[in-house]
Order: sequence, then structure tokens, then C-alpha cells
Amino acid sequence: MPDKPSENEQEYFQRLDMERVRAAREKAARETAAQEAARLKQLHWMRCPKCGMELAEVEFRGVTVDACFACGGMYFDSGEVDKLDGRKEPGLLGRMSATLFGRDAG
Repeated sequence: MPDKPSENEQEYFQRLDMERVRAAREKAARETAAQEAARLKQLHWMRCPKCGMELAEVEFRGVTVDACFACGGMYFDSGEVDKLDGRKEPGLLGRMSATLFGRDAG
């Protein structure tokens, strides 16, 4: 006749089961969050923040910018305004990045 598991053994296996359930729930939550982020990116990718219509990439003074032909908005990615302005020195984010990561800012 097999021995009955002790109270410590029962507690140990209950704890293992709880950890497995917790890990499975965390994994499911991460997967759900990643799916939601991908869905939102797809929903908003290249959409005008003002009117929601589709943006088109256009060449403007030698710089590719995102333009909305519905409302006339023009949207700039990082560094594009500096290129249009003809600045040689990096912008605030470029200087911060150079300081934080030890890169050459120019």
C-alpha cells in the first residue's frame, strides 16, 4: 500500500502547480499585450493624427516627409526638421543620445 503524501509534500506540489498557473497567465498576458500593440500599430500606421486619413510619403525640399492630402497636414520623423533647417549640429535628442551612449553627436 503506497504511503500517503506528507503535508509538506502536498504543500510543495500545490506551490508548484500555482507557479505553473501563474507563469501560464503571465505568458498569456504578454502575448495578449503584444497582439494588441501590433493591432494598434497596424490600425494607426501611416494615418494622419489629425483626421485619420492615410498618409503618403512625399519629397519636400530634399527630405521625405509624411503628408495628408485630406487635411493638408505634414508630419516629420526624427531629424527631418533639422535637415530642412540645414542645421549641422544635432538636435536635443541627438545631443542627449551622444551624452548617454558616448557617441559622437556631430
